[in-house]
Amino acid sequence: MSQESRNTEHDPSREPPGPGLGDGKSKRPVEEDLATAFLRETEVIEESIENGQKVRRKGIYLLPNLFTTSALFAGFFSVVAGINGDFTAAAVAIFIAMILDGLDGRVARMTNTQSAFGAEYDSLSDMLSFGVAPALVAFNWILQDIGKTGWVVAFLYVACAALRLARFNVQIGSTDKKWFIGLPSPSAAAFVAASVWTFHSFDAEAFGFKLLMLIVVAAAGILMVSNIRYYSFKEIDLKGPVPFVVLLAIVLGFVVISVEPSVMLLLLFTGYVASGPALAIMRKM
Repeated sequence: MSQESRNTEHDPSREPPGPGLGDGKSKRPVEEDLATAFLRETEVIEESIENGQKVRRKGIYLLPNLFTTSALFAGFFSVVAGINGDFTAAAVAIFIAMILDGLDGRVARMTNTQSAFGAEYDSLSDMLSFGVAPALVAFNWILQDIGKTGWVVAFLYVACAALRLARFNVQIGSTDKKWFIGLPSPSAAAFVAASVWTFHSFDAEAFGFKLLMLIVVAAAGILMVSNIRYYSFKEIDLKGPVPFVVLLAIVLGFVVISVEPSVMLLLLFTGYVASGPALAIMRKM
Protein backbone atom coordinates (compact mmCIF):
# COMPACT_ATOMS: atom_id res chain seq x y z
CA MET A 1 0.00 0.00 0.00
CA SER A 2 1.38 3.35 -1.01
CA GLN A 3 2.05 6.21 1.37
CA GLU A 4 -0.69 8.23 -0.34
CA SER A 5 -3.20 5.45 0.22
CA ARG A 6 -2.29 5.17 3.89
CA ASN A 7 -2.62 8.94 4.36
CA THR A 8 -5.97 8.90 2.64
CA GLU A 9 -7.19 5.98 4.74
CA HIS A 10 -6.33 7.67 8.00
CA ASP A 11 -7.36 11.18 6.98
CA PRO A 12 -9.87 12.35 9.64
CA SER A 13 -11.62 14.52 7.08
CA ARG A 14 -12.59 11.37 5.19
CA GLU A 15 -14.14 9.65 8.23
CA PRO A 16 -17.94 9.70 8.57
CA PRO A 17 -19.06 12.47 10.90
CA GLY A 18 -20.19 11.53 14.37
CA PRO A 19 -23.64 12.34 15.70
CA GLY A 20 -24.11 16.07 16.08
CA LEU A 21 -20.53 16.81 14.80
CA GLY A 22 -20.10 18.19 11.31
CA ASP A 23 -23.28 16.59 10.02
CA GLY A 24 -24.96 19.93 9.50
CA LYS A 25 -27.39 19.24 12.36
CA SER A 26 -27.24 20.52 15.92
CA LYS A 27 -28.77 19.03 19.02
CA ARG A 28 -31.56 21.63 18.86
CA PRO A 29 -33.87 19.54 16.61
CA VAL A 30 -33.51 16.56 18.97
CA GLU A 31 -34.49 18.74 21.92
CA GLU A 32 -37.44 20.10 19.95
CA ASP A 33 -38.52 16.58 19.10
CA LEU A 34 -38.42 15.62 22.78
CA ALA A 35 -40.44 18.71 23.67
CA THR A 36 -42.96 17.90 20.98
CA ALA A 37 -43.22 14.33 22.21
CA PHE A 38 -43.74 15.52 25.79
CA LEU A 39 -46.50 17.91 24.73
CA ARG A 40 -48.13 15.18 22.68
CA GLU A 41 -48.11 12.71 25.60
CA THR A 42 -49.51 15.27 28.06
CA GLU A 43 -52.08 16.84 25.75
CA VAL A 44 -55.70 16.98 26.88
CA ILE A 45 -58.10 15.64 24.24
CA GLU A 46 -61.84 15.96 24.75
CA GLU A 47 -64.50 14.17 22.74
CA SER A 48 -67.98 15.61 22.39
CA ILE A 49 -71.02 15.17 20.18
CA GLU A 50 -71.85 18.20 18.03
CA ASN A 51 -74.62 18.04 15.42
CA GLY A 52 -74.68 14.27 15.73
CA GLN A 53 -70.97 13.88 15.01
CA LYS A 54 -68.10 13.07 17.34
CA VAL A 55 -65.69 15.99 17.64
CA ARG A 56 -62.20 15.77 19.14
CA ARG A 57 -60.77 18.94 20.64
CA LYS A 58 -57.19 19.41 21.86
CA GLY A 59 -56.06 21.75 24.62
CA ILE A 60 -57.85 23.54 27.44
CA TYR A 61 -59.33 27.00 27.82
CA LEU A 62 -56.98 29.16 29.84
CA LEU A 63 -59.15 31.95 31.27
CA PRO A 64 -61.81 30.00 33.24
CA ASN A 65 -59.24 27.46 34.43
CA LEU A 66 -57.08 30.29 35.80
CA PHE A 67 -59.98 31.22 38.09
CA THR A 68 -60.37 27.57 39.10
CA THR A 69 -56.64 27.28 39.82
CA SER A 70 -56.79 30.44 41.93
CA ALA A 71 -59.70 28.99 43.91
CA LEU A 72 -57.73 25.78 44.38
CA PHE A 73 -54.76 27.77 45.67
CA ALA A 74 -57.00 29.65 48.12
CA GLY A 75 -58.38 26.34 49.40
CA PHE A 76 -54.89 24.91 49.86
CA PHE A 77 -53.78 28.10 51.61
CA SER A 78 -56.74 27.74 53.97
CA VAL A 79 -55.64 24.22 54.90
CA VAL A 80 -52.06 25.33 55.55
CA ALA A 81 -53.18 28.38 57.55
CA GLY A 82 -55.49 26.21 59.64
CA ILE A 83 -52.70 23.76 60.40
CA ASN A 84 -50.46 26.67 61.44
CA GLY A 85 -53.14 28.07 63.74
CA ASP A 86 -53.97 31.19 61.68
CA PHE A 87 -57.71 30.57 61.68
CA THR A 88 -58.75 34.06 60.59
CA ALA A 89 -56.62 33.83 57.43
CA ALA A 90 -57.90 30.29 56.86
CA ALA A 91 -61.52 31.45 57.01
CA VAL A 92 -60.88 34.44 54.74
CA ALA A 93 -59.18 32.17 52.19
CA ILE A 94 -62.33 30.03 52.00
CA PHE A 95 -64.39 33.12 51.17
CA ILE A 96 -61.85 34.10 48.50
CA ALA A 97 -62.13 30.60 47.03
CA MET A 98 -65.90 30.98 47.06
CA ILE A 99 -65.74 34.22 45.07
CA LEU A 100 -63.32 32.76 42.53
CA ASP A 101 -65.43 29.61 42.21
CA GLY A 102 -68.45 31.73 41.42
CA LEU A 103 -66.54 33.56 38.72
CA ASP A 104 -65.00 30.67 36.79
CA GLY A 105 -68.31 29.23 35.63
CA ARG A 106 -69.74 32.61 34.70
CA VAL A 107 -66.56 33.54 32.82
CA ALA A 108 -66.73 30.24 30.92
CA ARG A 109 -70.35 30.86 29.94
CA MET A 110 -69.77 34.49 28.97
CA THR A 111 -66.77 33.61 26.80
CA ASN A 112 -68.28 30.35 25.50
CA THR A 113 -65.34 28.35 26.86
CA GLN A 114 -67.19 25.61 28.76
CA SER A 115 -65.57 22.19 28.65
CA ALA A 116 -65.79 18.80 30.33
CA PHE A 117 -62.23 19.24 31.57
CA GLY A 118 -63.16 22.55 33.20
CA ALA A 119 -66.18 21.01 34.90
CA GLU A 120 -64.13 18.14 36.35
CA TYR A 121 -61.30 20.45 37.40
CA ASP A 122 -63.79 22.77 39.11
CA SER A 123 -65.34 19.85 40.99
CA LEU A 124 -61.96 18.68 42.30
CA SER A 125 -61.09 22.23 43.33
CA ASP A 126 -64.42 22.51 45.16
CA MET A 127 -63.70 19.31 47.05
CA LEU A 128 -60.56 20.80 48.54
CA SER A 129 -61.80 24.36 49.06
CA PHE A 130 -65.31 23.59 50.31
CA GLY A 131 -64.99 20.03 51.56
CA VAL A 132 -61.60 19.39 53.11
CA ALA A 133 -60.56 22.94 54.08
CA PRO A 134 -63.59 23.93 56.24
CA ALA A 135 -63.57 20.61 58.08
CA LEU A 136 -59.83 20.79 58.82
CA VAL A 137 -60.02 24.43 59.91
CA ALA A 138 -62.91 23.74 62.29
CA PHE A 139 -61.23 20.59 63.59
CA ASN A 140 -57.83 22.20 64.17
CA TRP A 141 -59.42 25.15 65.94
CA ILE A 142 -61.93 23.59 68.31
CA LEU A 143 -63.40 20.22 67.29
CA GLN A 144 -60.25 18.32 68.26
CA ASP A 145 -60.91 19.32 71.88
CA ILE A 146 -64.07 17.20 71.83
CA GLY A 147 -62.14 14.02 71.08
CA LYS A 148 -63.42 11.26 68.82
CA THR A 149 -66.76 12.98 68.26
CA GLY A 150 -64.94 16.00 66.85
CA TRP A 151 -63.07 14.19 64.10
CA VAL A 152 -66.07 11.98 63.30
CA VAL A 153 -68.20 15.08 62.67
CA ALA A 154 -65.37 16.67 60.65
CA PHE A 155 -65.18 13.54 58.49
CA LEU A 156 -68.98 13.52 58.16
CA TYR A 157 -68.77 16.99 56.66
CA VAL A 158 -66.02 15.95 54.20
CA ALA A 159 -67.96 12.85 53.12
CA CYS A 160 -71.17 14.83 52.66
CA ALA A 161 -69.32 17.42 50.57
CA ALA A 162 -67.97 14.66 48.30
CA LEU A 163 -71.43 13.12 47.94
CA ARG A 164 -72.96 16.53 47.29
CA LEU A 165 -70.50 17.29 44.50
CA ALA A 166 -70.93 13.85 42.94
CA ARG A 167 -74.72 14.19 42.97
CA PHE A 168 -74.52 17.69 41.52
CA ASN A 169 -72.31 16.47 38.66
CA VAL A 170 -74.74 13.74 37.60
CA GLN A 171 -77.80 15.99 37.95
CA ILE A 172 -76.52 18.80 35.71
CA GLY A 173 -79.16 19.56 33.10
CA SER A 174 -81.88 17.46 34.77
CA THR A 175 -82.98 19.85 37.52
CA ASP A 176 -84.56 23.29 37.68
CA LYS A 177 -81.72 25.82 37.44
CA LYS A 178 -83.62 28.15 39.74
CA TRP A 179 -83.01 25.83 42.69
CA PHE A 180 -80.18 23.79 44.19
CA ILE A 181 -81.06 20.38 45.59
CA GLY A 182 -79.36 20.44 48.97
CA LEU A 183 -77.19 23.17 50.43
CA PRO A 184 -74.47 24.13 47.91
CA SER A 185 -70.98 23.20 49.10
CA PRO A 186 -69.63 26.79 48.82
CA SER A 187 -72.44 28.05 51.07
CA ALA A 188 -71.87 25.23 53.55
CA ALA A 189 -68.16 26.07 53.62
CA ALA A 190 -68.92 29.78 54.07
CA PHE A 191 -71.26 28.96 56.98
CA VAL A 192 -68.53 26.96 58.73
CA ALA A 193 -65.79 29.49 57.89
CA ALA A 194 -67.85 32.46 59.11
CA SER A 195 -68.57 30.62 62.36
CA VAL A 196 -64.88 29.89 62.94
CA TRP A 197 -63.91 33.44 62.02
CA THR A 198 -66.49 35.04 64.32
CA PHE A 199 -66.10 32.81 67.36
CA HIS A 200 -62.31 32.79 67.12
CA SER A 201 -62.23 36.60 66.85
CA PHE A 202 -64.08 36.85 70.14
CA ASP A 203 -61.99 34.08 71.78
CA ALA A 204 -65.17 32.06 72.21
CA GLU A 205 -63.67 28.69 73.13
CA ALA A 206 -65.92 27.71 76.04
CA PHE A 207 -67.50 24.27 76.01
CA GLY A 208 -70.80 25.72 74.82
CA PHE A 209 -69.15 27.10 71.68
CA LYS A 210 -67.49 23.74 71.07
CA LEU A 211 -70.91 22.12 71.02
CA LEU A 212 -72.22 24.93 68.82
CA MET A 213 -69.43 24.38 66.27
CA LEU A 214 -70.16 20.66 66.39
CA ILE A 215 -73.77 21.40 65.47
CA VAL A 216 -72.76 23.91 62.76
CA VAL A 217 -70.40 21.48 61.01
CA ALA A 218 -72.79 18.52 61.29
CA ALA A 219 -75.80 20.54 60.10
CA ALA A 220 -73.88 21.98 57.15
CA GLY A 221 -72.82 18.49 56.10
CA ILE A 222 -76.28 16.93 56.42
CA LEU A 223 -77.99 19.80 54.60
CA MET A 224 -75.61 19.35 51.65
CA VAL A 225 -76.93 15.84 50.98
CA SER A 226 -80.55 16.64 51.81
CA ASN A 227 -83.31 17.15 49.25
CA ILE A 228 -84.12 20.60 50.61
CA ARG A 229 -84.20 23.21 47.86
CA TYR A 230 -82.15 26.40 47.98
CA TYR A 231 -82.47 29.37 45.67
CA SER A 232 -79.58 29.33 43.18
CA PHE A 233 -79.53 33.01 42.08
CA LYS A 234 -78.74 31.76 38.56
CA GLU A 235 -81.66 33.72 37.14
CA ILE A 236 -79.82 36.97 37.83
CA ASP A 237 -78.55 38.36 34.51
CA LEU A 238 -75.20 40.05 35.10
CA LYS A 239 -74.97 41.20 31.47
CA GLY A 240 -78.35 42.90 31.29
CA PRO A 241 -79.41 46.29 32.67
CA VAL A 242 -80.67 46.46 36.25
CA PRO A 243 -82.48 49.18 38.21
CA PHE A 244 -80.27 51.73 39.94
CA VAL A 245 -81.56 50.58 43.33
CA VAL A 246 -79.89 47.18 42.78
CA LEU A 247 -76.45 48.79 42.49
CA LEU A 248 -77.23 50.94 45.53
CA ALA A 249 -78.19 47.84 47.52
CA ILE A 250 -74.91 46.15 46.55
CA VAL A 251 -72.89 49.17 47.67
CA LEU A 252 -74.77 49.30 50.99
CA GLY A 253 -74.16 45.58 51.40
CA PHE A 254 -70.41 46.06 51.04
CA VAL A 255 -70.51 48.91 53.55
CA VAL A 256 -72.44 46.87 56.13
CA ILE A 257 -70.16 43.84 55.72
CA SER A 258 -67.02 45.97 56.05
CA VAL A 259 -68.14 47.23 59.50
CA GLU A 260 -67.77 43.76 61.07
CA PRO A 261 -67.04 41.27 58.28
CA SER A 262 -67.08 38.05 60.28
CA VAL A 263 -70.34 38.80 62.09
CA MET A 264 -72.14 40.14 59.01
CA LEU A 265 -71.08 37.18 56.88
CA LEU A 266 -72.15 34.77 59.61
CA LEU A 267 -75.59 36.41 59.76
CA LEU A 268 -75.85 36.40 55.96
CA PHE A 269 -75.03 32.72 55.52
CA THR A 270 -76.97 31.64 58.59
CA GLY A 271 -79.98 33.25 56.93
CA TYR A 272 -79.30 31.43 53.65
CA VAL A 273 -78.77 28.08 55.38
CA ALA A 274 -82.02 28.54 57.30
CA SER A 275 -83.94 29.65 54.20
CA GLY A 276 -84.07 26.13 52.77
CA PRO A 277 -85.79 24.42 55.73
CA ALA A 278 -87.97 27.51 56.25
CA LEU A 279 -89.26 27.43 52.66
CA ALA A 280 -89.80 23.66 52.89
CA ILE A 281 -91.95 24.12 56.00
CA MET A 282 -93.89 26.96 54.40
CA ARG A 283 -94.66 24.83 51.32
CA LYS A 284 -96.10 22.09 53.52
CA MET A 285 -98.35 24.45 55.45
